[in-house]
Amino acid sequence: MQVSVYEGMFRKLFPTTNVVKVVAAQQWCIRRNVSSTVRPRICIVGAGPAGFYAAQYILKHLDSSDIDIVEKLPVPFGLVRFGVAPDHPEVKNVINTFTKTAENPRVRFLGNLSLGKDFTLEELRERYHAVLLTYGAERDNTLNIPNETLQNVLSAREFVAWYNGLPGFENLNPDLSGKSLTLLGQGNVAVDVARIVLASVDELQKTDITDYALEALSRSRIETVHLVGRRGPLQAAFTIKELREMLKLPNCATRWRADDFDHVEESIPNLPRPRKRITELMVKSLAEQGQNKIPPTGRCFQPTFFRSPINFIGTNGKVEAVEYVVNKLADGRAIPTEQRETIATDLVCRSIGYRAISVDTHINFDERKGCVLNSGGRVLKRNLTGSDQTIDDIEDKYEPGLYASGWLATGPTGVILTTMNNSFGVADLVCRDFQSNTIRLKTSLPGLDLTGRPYVSWNGWKAIDAEEVRLGLAKGKPREKLTCIKRMLQIASNASD
Repeated sequence: MQVSVYEGMFRKLFPTTNVVKVVAAQQWCIRRNVSSTVRPRICIVGAGPAGFYAAQYILKHLDSSDIDIVEKLPVPFGLVRFGVAPDHPEVKNVINTFTKTAENPRVRFLGNLSLGKDFTLEELRERYHAVLLTYGAERDNTLNIPNETLQNVLSAREFVAWYNGLPGFENLNPDLSGKSLTLLGQGNVAVDVARIVLASVDELQKTDITDYALEALSRSRIETVHLVGRRGPLQAAFTIKELREMLKLPNCATRWRADDFDHVEESIPNLPRPRKRITELMVKSLAEQGQNKIPPTGRCFQPTFFRSPINFIGTNGKVEAVEYVVNKLADGRAIPTEQRETIATDLVCRSIGYRAISVDTHINFDERKGCVLNSGGRVLKRNLTGSDQTIDDIEDKYEPGLYASGWLATGPTGVILTTMNNSFGVADLVCRDFQSNTIRLKTSLPGLDLTGRPYVSWNGWKAIDAEEVRLGLAKGKPREKLTCIKRMLQIASNASD
């Protein structure tokens, strides 16, 4: 651009003989012109719900932005694909919205590329104006109690990954030859596992559950599932939808412990509406259970409250029982008493939450909480700059152009709607930081260098998707998920971009 072209305009706008003022005005106009022609380039690391919701919001609110969604697996959708129970297909309908986002011409999907392995955070920050980390939480919390490494002590996350076809878990082979399964934790994930184990295989074979899991469940001898929580019915973490599904499960009886419900009914009128409805449902089910006999199959769902595991008991390396301390409640907290109880079991799944991991040394990560250190989605600097360590100036407090959302930023809390709201909020920050020039668009940036990197494009994913649907159709299923990454890459490589 030739500065002299604008000189006449400047002299009209800034009538002065002071050459310094004219030059300053010319430089201001040049900067404005550059920033108006440079397209914001954004990288989102993680193609799960958090990443797609953020991309959807940015596309709508930041004109001319270009977005790369980078995912370590060859396939997109994260927990929607690998976490949602196979008998909940309606929850997966959000994939249709995510697909529209991915097929926007301003978006690129780059699968089979992993932060910390194929590229570094520093590289991303050099090649994009903004980077949003949304790669989720993939490590289990542990109980840290004796004998936790016994055979058949698994995590619910592993079990869900096994039946949902997450690559790397197809050979988990949980031992379902015993009579009982104990789930430690009372969230929706634990209830999902209970329902899948106790459900009719005839119903499951109509879903996208993996064939190997379906075959194993058809041979399962598990008749009783214990769902154990450290607090009481009023603090149960499962939602009313999941509880209703369990209560209506064919050929399965629900058995509550009456002692767990002391003084619960009298507290119902003062409860908030959502908690009131689910408590009423539990109390109603408790009242009815004396009238119902255990069905011929003998399958039984047994929620148990006020128990915390303190020891796994087993011989020959295999779990045989769990020892619990009996708790009492004080201000909503579980306080251990002197009382103990041991309940026999043949398989245990912990369901006590997840934590994220740091995949790159340059991520400011809180190992204790298991999430990226951030404030409202802006990643905090390791060391604040400026004279005032509490300063609120964005450049002093936050890593410029670096954000986090979803479970990586908040910890594993809430449902998909929670993730959507969080990601929309962080994406709004990104948009406002561009619009306020907090992120300075000095020059165009190239994005990730893909030379020599075997990535999967969106068309590659569509080829994988088509093959899964074809395989599923032959079996009367929505799809048969591929779990071999090598095969996925072969299919994707034949797709034209």
